[in-house]
Amino acid sequence: MVKHIVIWRLKDFAMEATKQENAYKMKQMLEDLNGKIPGLLKIEVGIDFSASDASGDVVLYSEFPDRSALDAYQAHPEHKKCVAFVKEVVSERRLADYET
Repeated sequence: MVKHIVIWRLKDFAMEATKQENAYKMKQMLEDLNGKIPGLLKIEVGIDFSASDASGDVVLYSEFPDRSALDAYQAHPEHKKCVAFVKEVVSERRLADYET
């Protein structure tokens, strides 16, 4: 099993929307991938409420059966649509991929 976790900090304003508006749009776009990409077993998207200096704004948690499924997810056209939006609204990105 492969776990893919991404944490983003968002720009205060981008794409004619506030950070909060873009966070909710990201959440919806990413959750809409559920059932559309083979090998994507689980996806959760959360919006941070702590607003601390150490926190990110949006987190993605997803699971795949193996590394090749994660690679296929990364290359999938529906995922690439999300990436295009995310790149416009994000100021910082951190990730961790690991196997269990």
